[in-house]
Amino acid sequence: MPDSAPTTLPPATERSSYTSWAYEKLRLGDTDRQGHVNNAVFATFAETGRIEFMRDDLLTLDRTGLGFVVVRVEIDFRGELHWPGTVDIGTRLLAVGRTSWRLEHGVFSGDRCVATAVSVMVTIDGKTRRSTPLPDVLRTWLEARVAR
Repeated sequence: MPDSAPTTLPPATERSSYTSWAYEKLRLGDTDRQGHVNNAVFATFAETGRIEFMRDDLLTLDRTGLGFVVVRVEIDFRGELHWPGTVDIGTRLLAVGRTSWRLEHGVFSGDRCVATAVSVMVTIDGKTRRSTPLPDVLRTWLEARVAR
């Protein structure tokens, strides 16, 4: 996949590794019977990070008939979270491929990294719903944001 994968990056568990940030308030409904934030909520944190990272006007792909979908989310749980509170979600772009790109996320409670995640996105044709090569405008935008 990666055409533009960097060789060495700071650890995903360090706040300084990220330049794109999103924030979430923990809800009582996010907790499970054990009193900590349920593991499924961490996928939502990754989603929030992806959306905030991709929220640029340049990425309005509806004019091109293209869209993008999540094809993989991998989460490493590193610590518990408890309600009430907030989390900061850092996102960085790891690599850009022919049809896809890979994002990494760090979920932080204060300075403590409670999870890291990787999301893989694929560009799809709006009619066929099949993967398609990244359009030049998107590739250029993404490649300028690959973590170094």
